[in-house]
Amino acid sequence: MSFSPAREGRIRVPTDFDAVTDIGAEEHDEFSADTAERIWQSVRHWYAAGMHPAIQLCLRHNGRIVLNRAIGHGWGNGPADPPDAETVPVTVATPFCVYSAAKAISTTVVHMLVEQGHFSLDDRVCDYLPSYTSHGKDRTTIRHVITHSAGVPFASGPRPNLKRMNESDYAREMLGELRPIHKPGFMHIYHGLTWGPLVREIVSAATGRNIRDILADEILDPLGFRWTNYGVAEQDVPLVAPSHVTGKPLPAPLAAAFKTAVGGTPQQIIPFSNTPLFLTGVIPSSSTISTADELSRFAEILCRGGELDGVRVLQEETLRAAVAPARRLRPDIATGLAPIRWGTGYMLGSSRFGPFGRGAPGAFGHTGLTNVAVWADPQRRLSVGLISSGKPGQHREAGRYTEVLDRINAEIPRIAG
Repeated sequence: MSFSPAREGRIRVPTDFDAVTDIGAEEHDEFSADTAERIWQSVRHWYAAGMHPAIQLCLRHNGRIVLNRAIGHGWGNGPADPPDAETVPVTVATPFCVYSAAKAISTTVVHMLVEQGHFSLDDRVCDYLPSYTSHGKDRTTIRHVITHSAGVPFASGPRPNLKRMNESDYAREMLGELRPIHKPGFMHIYHGLTWGPLVREIVSAATGRNIRDILADEILDPLGFRWTNYGVAEQDVPLVAPSHVTGKPLPAPLAAAFKTAVGGTPQQIIPFSNTPLFLTGVIPSSSTISTADELSRFAEILCRGGELDGVRVLQEETLRAAVAPARRLRPDIATGLAPIRWGTGYMLGSSRFGPFGRGAPGAFGHTGLTNVAVWADPQRRLSVGLISSGKPGQHREAGRYTEVLDRINAEIPRIAG
C-alpha cells in the first residue's frame, strides 16, 4: 500500500482510500444510496486531512442502518508509528474508547434508576456518600452532579492515585476531599474529571450494584450488544484500537485550561487511556468502549422514546423531561468554548450551533474527546454514532469534522410535524 509523505503530527494518508474502507450492511430501499454516498464523501474529505488514523460512522434512519462504514487503520498508522510498522485496517466492528460520549449512556442509566425508585435527582449526594459533606458539599444534589453544577469541575485536593481509581472506598475518600469553587447549583462548569467517579459511587451506594453490571444486565445484554460498557475484560484489551495525539500541540493558554479541566495534557491523557488499567476500568464519564454501529444502536433507544426491540429502558415522559433545556445556549468548555445547550445530563443540539451540527434543535446525546459523538434526532428519526481515533490539537482543517455533521443534517431533513 502506498501513502502520501508524512507530515508532523499527522498520519500517512493512503493514496487509495477504497483499500482502507470497510462497509457494513446497509439498507437503501427507502434511503437513497446517493445520499449515503454524499455523506460518506464528507467523511473521506475529513479523513484526507491526516488527523485521524481511523474513522467510523453509522447512521440509522427510521430504524434501518443506512450507512455503516469505516476508513483508515486501527493499528500501525499513528503519527508516532514507524514507517515500517505493521498496519491493520479498521473495520466497522473495531472497538475504540469513546471518552465522554460515555456520559450519554451513563445519563440514561441514571434516569432509568430514578424511574426504578433507587433515588431521586433531588436527593442529596451525602445521603448516599456520607463523607461528601465538607466545604458546603452537603447541599449538593444528584441533579447538581448530572448537570455539571455541583461546583467541583476540577480535581482539587490531594492528587489521586490512578492505580486505585476502581477502588470505591478510595474514590469516596478522594471525593470527600474535593473543595467546591462555587456553591452547588450556582453555575454550570463541565465536570470532566469528577462527574464519572461521583456517578459511579452514587449508583453503587444507592443500588448496592456496580454500574457496569446494571448497564449490562438491564440494557446491553437483553439487546445483544457486544461492547458499549465501561471498560472491557482483560482478554479483550488487545482488540481495542488505540487513540493517538495528532496535530500541533495546543497553545500554552489552551493547554493549561485543558489540563485543568481534564487532569492532564493530551500528550499525558491519551497514552494513559490506551493502557490496560484504563481500558478495564469503570469510569462512567470516559471509559466506554464501543463501535459507531453500537453507539448508533444505543442512540436508537433514545430516538424511539426509550424502548428498542421490546426492551423498555425509559418511559417517554422521563426522556422528555431529561432533554428539556436546563441550561441556555452559551460557550462551554466541553465543546471547546462553542455555544451549547444542556438538558439533564444530555447535550442538546440547536439551530445555528451545537455539538451535532447546524439545524438540529431536536438532537441530543453527548460528544467525546475528540471528534467523537453519539446522538439521537427524533425530528429526523435519526440515530448516529461517530468515532475517530485521532485527538488533534489546533489545525487549519478542523472544520472538516463539523462539515460532516452539517452534511448529515443537510442530507436528512427534519420530518414535518
